[in-house]
Amino acid sequence: MQAALTEPDPVTLPSADYDHVRRALAFMTGNWRDQPSLDEVAAHLGLSATHLNHIFRRWAGITPKAFLQALTLDHARALLRANASLLDTALEVGLSGPGRLHDLFVTHEAMSPGEWKAKGAGLTLAYGFHPSPFGEAIVVTTPRGLAGLGFVDGADRPAALADMTRRWPNALFKPDQVATADAARQAFDPAAWQSGQPLRVVFIGSDFEVRVWETLLRIPMGAAITYSSIASHIGKPKAARAVGAAVGRNPISFVVPCHRVIGSTGALTGYHWGLTRKQAMLGWEAARAGTV
Repeated sequence: MQAALTEPDPVTLPSADYDHVRRALAFMTGNWRDQPSLDEVAAHLGLSATHLNHIFRRWAGITPKAFLQALTLDHARALLRANASLLDTALEVGLSGPGRLHDLFVTHEAMSPGEWKAKGAGLTLAYGFHPSPFGEAIVVTTPRGLAGLGFVDGADRPAALADMTRRWPNALFKPDQVATADAARQAFDPAAWQSGQPLRVVFIGSDFEVRVWETLLRIPMGAAITYSSIASHIGKPKAARAVGAAVGRNPISFVVPCHRVIGSTGALTGYHWGLTRKQAMLGWEAARAGTV
């Protein structure tokens, strides 16, 4: 049985709000060209405009109208236009400032090629379920750091766990809510993003996948990049399709920000954990990075 834990308020409240936000996002995404008003979105959800506005401000720190702007194609294209001046610098030397706070305090290492080829044989992975700003999350850790992070949809915890176990089928997975709690807190609670306590992540993948995932870590919060740009930065300019596959196999969602990769036209494209969740992540980050 899952142990009862007390989570910090910055994580618990947004997690409780996310279902309302998810439904609002789905409606706004389907109708963004009409720029629906707050009253129209609230009516669709069966909420008052005041209540919906309060939920959004508590969850993302911005109004639903500002969040809608973050979802538009024009905003996505603006992010891409910033690539020439912003992204090259970010990928090579990193950026300072609040928009990079989360990423600067994530350190990483990779398992050896032999450990990856063994598909987790000999590894003991702890897992637990924790609240997050984007719905309930499954967190997987090793003694060396965070190895997996995914999300639970429709209260289907077995499916979320199966998604992780299929990645490393020979590993031993043990439920341990206490062992995974610190990693969950560091991943999702901005108050825990401190330089003295970096979140260590452990990559378990092929050499090519690890190179792609390392590049993802350098994308600034509030920015976006295309698959072809990643391919160029890792010295494989014709490997955009392979990059896309590697991005899709990223086992550490949000922390290793595969949600910041979009199509060359500015379209958000697919996301393993759901397009609505990807939109939510981009908007949540845009609010904190001051890009909306």
